[in-house]
Amino acid sequence: MSEALLTIDRSDRSQGGARLRAYALLRDAIVAAELEPGQRLSENELAARLGVSRTPVREALLRLSDDGLVVVVPQLGSFVTRIHLRAVEDAHFVRESLECAAVRLAAERATAADIAALDALLAGQRDAGARGSFDAFYALDDAFHSALCDISGHGGAWEVSQRVNHHLNRVRRLSLPEPHYLPEMIDDHAGVVAAVRGHDPAAAEDALRAHLAHTLSGLPGIRGRNPEFFDQE
Repeated sequence: MSEALLTIDRSDRSQGGARLRAYALLRDAIVAAELEPGQRLSENELAARLGVSRTPVREALLRLSDDGLVVVVPQLGSFVTRIHLRAVEDAHFVRESLECAAVRLAAERATAADIAALDALLAGQRDAGARGSFDAFYALDDAFHSALCDISGHGGAWEVSQRVNHHLNRVRRLSLPEPHYLPEMIDDHAGVVAAVRGHDPAAAEDALRAHLAHTLSGLPGIRGRNPEFFDQE
């Protein structure tokens, strides 16, 4: 487990704040495979490492169970779920449908300030890639796609897709160390920005659709090297 999981924001001492923070930290650790698929989760250990009582950890695990990232087995405990390929496919379908519609509108509506913001995110991604900071790149990748939805005038589309994206996000995060993956993702993003800058909805949709398909390119290698991470479907 990374050191980031060992600290919790003490500025919010409310039970609700601890619960939300515990949920976010544990979710991110599962997505990054710091808590590995199949791993048993001890409420006592997690509470001690997070510096909170067991109650917010238990509530966070229940919410993660609703997300499909944790399974609670009676008499045995809570375990990180393995990655479900069908859930990955379903999430990809939802994401592609919503984001491709959004990027067409973004290409029509983008202002100079919007383009500048996308360029700044792209520059940040290049810097993160050069530093080999996968966590930073992952956050900037999310910010980029969220920004496209915001520019379209339908920021809620990103929020909706994220509700079903948990298993897809695990594949996205695990793909980042794959050879050539980061530079290819950045080139894809640059192509999307170029189409939005040119106010070309069709080109923007084509670029984004190709990019979203590309995000799954690392899946065969990850599955081949880590078959235990996946449900045997």
